[in-house]
Amino acid sequence: MQALLLDHPQAQGKAEVQPDRRRDDLGGSDFKGRHFEGEIVLWAVRWYCRYGISYRDLEQMMAERGVSVDHSTIYRWVQKYAPEIEKRLRWQWRCPRSTSWRVDETYVRVGGKWTYLYRAVDKHGNTIDFYLSPTRNIAAAKRFLSKALNGLKAWETPTVINTDKAPTYGPALAELKAEGKCPENTEHRQVKYLNNVVEADHGKLKQLIRPVRGFKTLKTAYATIKGFEVMRALRKGQASSFNITRDMRGEAHLVERAFNVGPCVLAEAVQFISQQLELQDA
Repeated sequence: MQALLLDHPQAQGKAEVQPDRRRDDLGGSDFKGRHFEGEIVLWAVRWYCRYGISYRDLEQMMAERGVSVDHSTIYRWVQKYAPEIEKRLRWQWRCPRSTSWRVDETYVRVGGKWTYLYRAVDKHGNTIDFYLSPTRNIAAAKRFLSKALNGLKAWETPTVINTDKAPTYGPALAELKAEGKCPENTEHRQVKYLNNVVEADHGKLKQLIRPVRGFKTLKTAYATIKGFEVMRALRKGQASSFNITRDMRGEAHLVERAFNVGPCVLAEAVQFISQQLELQDA
């Protein structure tokens, strides 16, 4: 079955896309055994995680473009590839632009129970890290803060961590400082209005979570939220240094390159420069 995807901006310049051509023919092990080639799989995962739509709506959107795929298949793609996108692009999007952090947690319903999504952003609203926990206590706060601090360069570590009045963060930070995982000079500040930045960001993330209408397990919830978080970070421009064209196509290519799909960065750069020169000559 052939599908004409020319009405989508990512498909401009392509004669046609054949979704039923096996990925084995194109090389690359990430999509080995998949019925659709990697580009189609990544489109579906990226669209779901970026736009806050249901799996059934996405199934219909794909069908409009000639790609016949069941919503349950898209669900399996998201579970497998959303965490991989977050993992492979982590070093690109996770670059705090300020050492003043805002830390807070929000509620996510999983299996009929409330769980806690810990999140940290800098004062500009850029995502630093996140962690889904079934509990809300000192141990959970410590695990999250340890994860957020892990792998940061010396100049990226926080000088200030602002939280609400929750009694869990203070002891957690004290333990991390004693273990040498948090700088001794990091100030723990509890000013409610300063956390408006992270609370507003919670709301935008919830717009993506709402169509899910509840997760069944903590594992599936965390896998999906990883996709939501990384696409939110890209949408904020946190990996703009690696987005050559500074637009949606560049964002899509950024995701594709992480899986060795689509044009390499050199080919994309050459094409972009050629297009700019053509526009100047026109």
